[in-house]
Parts: sequence; structure tokens; C-alpha cells
Amino acid sequence: METKETKKKREGQKSRGFSAGIVIVCCFVLALLIFLFIFANPSNFLGIDFTTLTGMGNLSVAFMDGKVGHPANLLGTVYKGGPVVVIIITLLLTVLTLAIERYIALSKARGKGNLIDFVYDVKKHLESGDVKGADSLCTKQKGSVAAVISAGLKKYEEMEVTTEDLTKEQKLLAIQKDIEEATALELPSMEQNLPVIATISTLGTLFGLLGTVIGMIRSFAALATAGAPDSIALSTGISEALINTALGIATGALSIIFYNYFTGKIDNMTYAIDEMGFSIVQTYASKHK
Repeated sequence: METKETKKKREGQKSRGFSAGIVIVCCFVLALLIFLFIFANPSNFLGIDFTTLTGMGNLSVAFMDGKVGHPANLLGTVYKGGPVVVIIITLLLTVLTLAIERYIALSKARGKGNLIDFVYDVKKHLESGDVKGADSLCTKQKGSVAAVISAGLKKYEEMEVTTEDLTKEQKLLAIQKDIEEATALELPSMEQNLPVIATISTLGTLFGLLGTVIGMIRSFAALATAGAPDSIALSTGISEALINTALGIATGALSIIFYNYFTGKIDNMTYAIDEMGFSIVQTYASKHK
């Protein structure tokens, strides 16, 4: 059963939540603006009569698939990818934003100093019986790892001075329970938004494939016309297919790289927590017969 302190900590974790939904909406708006006002800029295409576009603005150009010329640069080529590009760019921007957020969050979770040195110093103080010194190191280190270890050390001290009629095994279980509870409180904040990144690794590839299929449909439709094939429609369809494939693969690859990188950092922190939890319990067991 949760104590009042535990409930407050859990509520604090929820209040520090970073909404991925808001990020996705903002990234969609940004992606749409980039598509309409940067990729669709008339200067990115050849064969456009700029005098006919006076007063129409870039927004109108974005819906002139059959009237714009061939791309003059990479931005124009990306525009030829069609509306699916907006979705893929949204996913790409979301991944980059969440990756930055996770990097900052996990850096704070690790604490200020080197994590390996911190664990070594805490174990050294613990083995010499200086529990308060070990706890002071946690205060200096800060972060999620230090918070979990500090919770275990405080329970260690509490079990040493408790007046309750508890056996040694019960005291060890109490220490272990506090460490596990503190870990359970910290892990969600470390793993937050990682499922979104993992999902985008699949969605990016799927939307790239969707854009490829739509582009190929347009290409074959252009070839199926009577007489000479519509070269503009054919090139537009092929461009749409290839651009969406490239962007989808790039988005999926980045998502997988970021996801594996961050899960690796979390694993290192959980290994440190497990190692210190084991050391705290074993130290108490060896010093209290």
C-alpha cells in the first residue's frame, strides 16, 4: 500500500510529464508551413512564369501540381513528393524534438558527475560504514540514480535505529522494498516518450511506402494515357515515389538509432541502481548478524 510520500512523488512524476501529443501537433503545423512556404517557393522550380503568380503567393503554388515546372533544386524535388511528405516531415521533426528532450532528461537523471565514479565512491563509503557520507554523495550527484540510492541508504539507517521487533530478514526485505519502490517511481520518467519514438520508427517507413505506392500509381496512370505519355505527370509520380521512400527510410532509421541509444543509457543507469541496491542489502546483511 502506497504511503503519502510515495503518492506525492508519483504525482510529481506525472506533473513533470512532457506531452508528446503537443509536440506532434506543433511539428505538423511546422511541417505544413515548411512544405507550403519553403518547398513550394516558385524559385525552386524551372519553367514558371512568375508574372502569372503575382499576388497569388506561395500558398497557391502549393496546389498547382500540374502547372509547376521541373524542380530546380533539392527543395523543389522534395515538394514533388506530394502531401505525404508533410506527414513524414512531421514524424521526422517529432523524432528530433523528442530526442533532444530525452537527451536532456536522461542527462539530468544520470546526475552531475561520472556515474561509474559515483557508484564506486558510494560503495567505498558504504563498506567503511559511513552511510551518511554515502548519502551526502547522493545529494551532490543528484538525478534519478542518486535519488534511488539515497532512498535505500535512508531505509538502511532507519533499520539500524528502529525499535520495531523485526528479524534481520524482514529488515533486509524492507530495504529492498524501498529501493524497488524508488526505482519504480523513477523509471517512468526515464522511459517517457521512448514508445513514441519506437512507434515512429515503424510509421516513418510505412508512410514512406504509402507515398511510394501513390507515386507509382500516378506514374502508371500517366503511361496509360492514349498517345504520348504525359511526361510531367510521369516525372511527378516517380519523384513522389522516390522522395517519399527516401524520407520514410531516413525517418525510420533515425528513430531506431535514437531509441537504441536512449534505451542503452537507461540500461546503464538501471544496472548501476541494481548494483548499488545489491551492495546496500549485502552490506547490511554482513554488518548485522
